[in-house]
Amino acid sequence: MPLSSYWLLRHSVVMCLLLHSLVLMTLCFHHAATSCSKRCYCSESEGPFGGKTMRCSNLRLTEIPQDIPNDTRRLYLDYNLLTSIPANAFQDLPLLAELDLSHNELALLESGAFRGLGASLQFLDLSSNQLTTLDPEAFEGLKARSNLTGNPWHCDCRLQTALPRLDLEPVSLTGIVCQTSEPEDSGAQGVPFLLAKDLDLCVVLKKTTDVAMLVTMFGWFTMVISYLVYYVRHNQEDARRHLEYLKSLPSRQGKSEESSTISTVV
Repeated sequence: MPLSSYWLLRHSVVMCLLLHSLVLMTLCFHHAATSCSKRCYCSESEGPFGGKTMRCSNLRLTEIPQDIPNDTRRLYLDYNLLTSIPANAFQDLPLLAELDLSHNELALLESGAFRGLGASLQFLDLSSNQLTTLDPEAFEGLKARSNLTGNPWHCDCRLQTALPRLDLEPVSLTGIVCQTSEPEDSGAQGVPFLLAKDLDLCVVLKKTTDVAMLVTMFGWFTMVISYLVYYVRHNQEDARRHLEYLKSLPSRQGKSEESSTISTVV
């Protein structure tokens, strides 16, 4: 066999092997990205509202699964033992339209918890958890319809100032019913927070701030008065000593002249 033909055959075999490896790697990555998460159940449906649904309900999960297919449109993580949602937990799910986190033990939504879902998510279920307040940074422009009922909401100035910064559907916020409040006698308990238009839970904080400012101003005023009193007393003492010194000058000068006269006579 000529050398050129042998080289060409060898080169073709190598290229075929490389192409075959590339196809296998592509298939493996695609399978890893679209296969179902371990222990969960996945299904596919057709139509404009179809797509992949992944159910991980009632599995006693304590953290968000790391191998959720990135083409998932509906994700059910309800009836588990989740206590918090970390930042960027769902950022690799650009098609996610429905997320069910109800009936967990969620007490904390970290900043950026729902990052990346603003354009796709249509419904978010956070009902029946342990949420007491909301951090607007956790939602980052999320406009989904949300279920916030069944949480032990603590209505205070922090929550009152956070609600206007949320972009969730306004009807979703009616699910925030105060279980406790600060101050306790505000009358907020048992009331949907959004409907309590005349409720101002920041009054106590404003009063506390005003009192703190008055105390600070009084402290500064006392310091200034004390310094002025010290300054005046110190200057008075210096002035008295200087005056006594001036008064003593003529007598000393007279004694000096008298001594000079006696010395001259002698």
